[in-house]
Amino acid sequence: MRIALRFHPVLALLAPAFVLLASGPGAPDIQGSSSADAPPTKQEKPVRIEYLEVVTADVDTTCKTLESLHGVTFSAPVAGLGNARTAKLAGGGRLGVRAPLRKDEAPVVRPYVLVDDIEAAVKAAQAAGGEIAMAATEIPGQGKFAIYFQSGIGYGLWQL
Repeated sequence: MRIALRFHPVLALLAPAFVLLASGPGAPDIQGSSSADAPPTKQEKPVRIEYLEVVTADVDTTCKTLESLHGVTFSAPVAGLGNARTAKLAGGGRLGVRAPLRKDEAPVVRPYVLVDDIEAAVKAAQAAGGEIAMAATEIPGQGKFAIYFQSGIGYGLWQL
């Protein structure tokens, strides 16, 4: 018993270190297997932003700022995209900066996610409670797009 009492202060000092080691990376999960070890239930696909739309009252200043910050070059206005000036996004897709098309159009940043089948994506958005603001519409030479709102946020869909 004397031996245990002699080592007790040393163990008391080391106890916090043991707790940290036991709960750190690579430590066994005492509540079962971790979610990282669980097999995926379905094949996950990455989300690709095909078009990132910025609506602003000051297109020139916005483009100049983005060019300065990111070293990109914006195009001349593209009529089919509401006169948006565009720049390439890493990994594909474009960033478009345009002025409001109506007096009541508020400034916004709206991502358009690339989809394989825009009609099916619109139906899926509706089934999930989304309100369709713009049905699937073709833009000659650009692809098809649609817009839906959910929880007060506008989202875009894009099919090439």
